Amino acid sequence: MHHDQIDVTGGVDTHADEHVAAVVDAVGRILGTASFPATAAGHRRLLGWLCRHGRLVRVGIEGTGSYGAGLTRFLAGERVEVVEVNRPNRQTRRRRGKSDTVDAEAAARAALNGEATAAPKAGDGPVEAVRMLRLARRSALKARTQAANQIRDLIVNAPDGLRSRLRDLDTTHRVAVCARFRCGSVTDTSAATKTALRSLARRHLELTAEIETLDNHLRQLCIAVNPALLGAHGVGPEVAATLLVTAGDNPHRMRSEAAFAALCGASPVQASSGKTTRHRLNQGGDRQANNALWRIVMVRLTCCERTKTYATQRRAEGKTRREIIRCLKRYVAREIYQLLTHPPTVPVGADLRARRTTAKRSLADVAEALGSWPIVISRLERGLDHDTALATRYHHWLTTRPAA
Repeated sequence: MHHDQIDVTGGVDTHADEHVAAVVDAVGRILGTASFPATAAGHRRLLGWLCRHGRLVRVGIEGTGSYGAGLTRFLAGERVEVVEVNRPNRQTRRRRGKSDTVDAEAAARAALNGEATAAPKAGDGPVEAVRMLRLARRSALKARTQAANQIRDLIVNAPDGLRSRLRDLDTTHRVAVCARFRCGSVTDTSAATKTALRSLARRHLELTAEIETLDNHLRQLCIAVNPALLGAHGVGPEVAATLLVTAGDNPHRMRSEAAFAALCGASPVQASSGKTTRHRLNQGGDRQANNALWRIVMVRLTCCERTKTYATQRRAEGKTRREIIRCLKRYVAREIYQLLTHPPTVPVGADLRARRTTAKRSLADVAEALGSWPIVISRLERGLDHDTALATRYHHWLTTRPAA
C-alpha cells in the first residue's frame, strides 16, 4: 500500500525553542518521530514531514494556548484539523516515564482514539485582545492591593502622630492623605515613614488610573464583540470579558451547552457506586469562568424576582443555599452559552447615532421620548455605557418615528 493511501495522525509536544512531533497510522503504530524548531520555517517543515507519511487526518497538540499557539494557528491556516491534548495523567507517566518523544506519541494516540476532541481556541480575533487586556488588568489590580496592604502595615508601627491621623481612615481616604504628604530630607523615622507612605499612595493612584483605562478598553471591546452578553442581567464588563475569554474567538467549538457548563466547572459529576446514585461537585474547569457565573448568580439573588422565587421554592424542597447556587450556576451557564454562540442582534451606539442624525432628531428629543436624560443617550451612542434594553427601545423608536 502506498503511503498516500494511509491515514495518519500527528502528535506534537510543544516547547519554547523546539517542538517534538510523532506520527501514527490508523491502528496506532508509530511511523516516526522528529524534532523541529519553534519558528515559522520549522512549522512548515513539521507539516511537510507529517504529510510525507500519508494522508494527514488530524494533529493533536499539547499546549495550544502557550508554546503551541503559533503552530496551532499555522496548521489551522493550512486547513489541518487540530485538537487540543491534555498532558498525560500521572499514572501513565509513572508507568512509562517522561520524555518529549513519549509525550508526542501520547498526543498522537489521544487524537487518533478520540480521547482528545476539543478544538483549540483560535486566538486571532478580538477575544484574544480581551484576554491580553485582562492579563494587564489583573496584574495592576494585584499590585494595587499589595500597595494598599503595605500602607496599612506601615501605619501599624508608624510614629504616634501619623498612626492616630491615619488608622481610622478607609483605604480611599488614607491613600488621598498619604499622597499629599510633603517630605523633606529623610533624617528620622517619621520622615522616612511619610516618604514611604507617599510613594506607596502615589503608586496606588497611578494603578487605579491604569485599571480605569483598561476597564474602558475592555468595555469597548466587549460591546464590539458581543453586546447581547454584556446586556444580560448581572453581567458587567469584567464578567463578560472572563466568559468571552473562556469561550475564545470560536465559541462554536463547544458542541453543546453541557460542554460549556463542564468547561466552566458548573456541571454535576457522577459519583455513583453500587446501589448508591449521587453526583458530586465539579472541581475542574476554568475557575475564573466558574467565579463569573457565581457573581451573576449573586447579583440575581439580590435583585431578580424570578431568581428569588426559584431560590424560595428550592429552599422549601430542602435544598441548602450552596446547592441552590450550584443549580442556578448551571441554569446561567445554559443562558450564557446561547448568548455566546447565537447572540441576538443588539443595536450599538454608533449605528444609533448615525440613524438619529439622519432622522434629524436631537438628543433631547430622544431622551424625552424614552423617559431618559440626554447625557445617558449620549454616553450610549458613544459606547461609554451599554444598556441593551434602552438601545433596543431607542432602535424601535427610530424605526417607527418619522423624521423631523
